[in-house]
Amino acid sequence: MSNQIARLFTAHPHSVDESYFEHLLFAGKFAGKLFLAACAALMHAILPFTFEKTASGIINELHHRMHNRSK
Repeated sequence: MSNQIARLFTAHPHSVDESYFEHLLFAGKFAGKLFLAACAALMHAILPFTFEKTASGIINELHHRMHNRSK
């Protein structure tokens, strides 16, 4: 039973050649960047003259990082 639970936490990270904690760090940083992009997009929605390219720049960076990630 505990082995099945452990697999829930490790199967996907191992499929991308990472440990649980490596995946936690990568996904956490990714989420933080997405949060910053969302904040920039919200500020841009309210004040259109601010952060005109910030959110799209972050998203492009994250796409590049994810696409070129070693598997």
